[in-house]
Amino acid sequence: MGALITVVGLGSGDPDRLTLGSLKLLREAEERYVRTKDHPVVAWLEETGVTFTSFDEVYESKDDFPSVYEEITERLIASAKSAGEGKSVLYAVPGHPMVAEATVKLLRERCPGEAVELRITGGESFLDEAFVRLGFDPIEGFQLLDASDLSRGTIDPRRHTLIGQVYDEFTASDVKLSLMDMYPDDYPVVVGHALGVSGAEQVLRIPLYELDRVQGYGNLSLVYVPASEDDSLRIGSFDRLHEIVSILRSPEGCPWDREQTHQSIRKNLIEETYEVLETIDEDDPDHMREELGDLLLQVMLHSQMEEETGMFTAYDVIRELNEKLLYRHPHVFGDLSAEDAEDALKNWDAMKAEEKRRKGIEPEKLSALSGVPRDLPALMKAYKLQKKAAKVGFDWDTIDGVWAKIEEELAEFREAVTDGHPADDQALELGDLLFSIVNAARYIKADPEEALSRTNAKFVSRFTYVEDKLREAGKSPEDSTLAEMDALWDEAKTVERASK
Repeated sequence: MGALITVVGLGSGDPDRLTLGSLKLLREAEERYVRTKDHPVVAWLEETGVTFTSFDEVYESKDDFPSVYEEITERLIASAKSAGEGKSVLYAVPGHPMVAEATVKLLRERCPGEAVELRITGGESFLDEAFVRLGFDPIEGFQLLDASDLSRGTIDPRRHTLIGQVYDEFTASDVKLSLMDMYPDDYPVVVGHALGVSGAEQVLRIPLYELDRVQGYGNLSLVYVPASEDDSLRIGSFDRLHEIVSILRSPEGCPWDREQTHQSIRKNLIEETYEVLETIDEDDPDHMREELGDLLLQVMLHSQMEEETGMFTAYDVIRELNEKLLYRHPHVFGDLSAEDAEDALKNWDAMKAEEKRRKGIEPEKLSALSGVPRDLPALMKAYKLQKKAAKVGFDWDTIDGVWAKIEEELAEFREAVTDGHPADDQALELGDLLFSIVNAARYIKADPEEALSRTNAKFVSRFTYVEDKLREAGKSPEDSTLAEMDALWDEAKTVERASK
């Protein structure tokens, strides 16, 4: 037999719960280690002559728990290798070795590669006592969470929730803040200290906001959050949104929502997108939050329609998006690097091309202009088409060529209008002129859609000023002269400059 580590669980804290088998292993071991002596069973064993070497000093020498657990694992493996043929190193841990015990997890990962045999003997877990003392059946729905890794996404209020590793008031404060993202401040929770340990057990039922005011947190502490069927607790979850949309589309739901199709709400998707853009331009976070919700609703409705046909669900949409984000960011989630945004964009484009190849599409055989959505607004589409063409060299060397093209197209447009060409020809010449101006926007690295949007906003602001001033004078644009409105327009410009 080669190197061997035997792990023994010390149980939840009551020496009477220690099994005869575990006690025999503890007494017969020649070399014993314990993760921490801060456990009632350790004190009792040492009183009976079973002594340990503890790793408590490792906690004091390291800055974080992962480093502590790595160091303990290294030392145990080294001790096992040096113990000699046929000898075992015993390692005792609080509770059950397979429940919330990071060092055992590391040993299970590392020992096979180090040619060290690992044997694990169970012990009563703190969960056993929690089920009894707190009075719930885990089959009703149960989750065990780590206080150091708690987030809104890990909490399901429909399940009984136990939170372990609540070592001190600071950890309890972090737990409280995380829970308050979902639960009301006065939601009833339970703090359990040393459950099942005679003379040390405490079960405190308190409102959530008092969680970090409780004294006595330590290695044997946990927090229990009772399960609830109150849907208001899930109002911020994606699952609840999915449920609501599916109900709206169900036979018992909303008649209007049931009647909608992809085509009937197609325009809504566009309208909601532009409403989001408006909140961005206005730098209005509160309104943006609302409009982003309206836009998300459109995504959910379209996904729900496909879920009803069995094609895909909203979760499939999210899965595909997650996969795409991971795949197209190899400089973040893979082995590549990106020094700047340009490098990141090159990685993105390279991964897009690879995705096409996996789908049987040869990017090299596609048009340089492929990938531009058909229904983009014309100004935005022109910009994207020109950028794609420029990538393969179809571009002027300098902006001088752009100026010449604009002058050429302006002359042709003027001629078409002056000479009374058919309306369709005039419109085509206007399009050519606009297209050439988009080239100028591209050269100065300005988004033409955004530039025109800003000018539209400026026009609205100035014209509104004109209307307001006319209204103050008891007039309206309809009964005012152009000269009067021009004068007020110039005044609006002056006021605008002064406000900058």
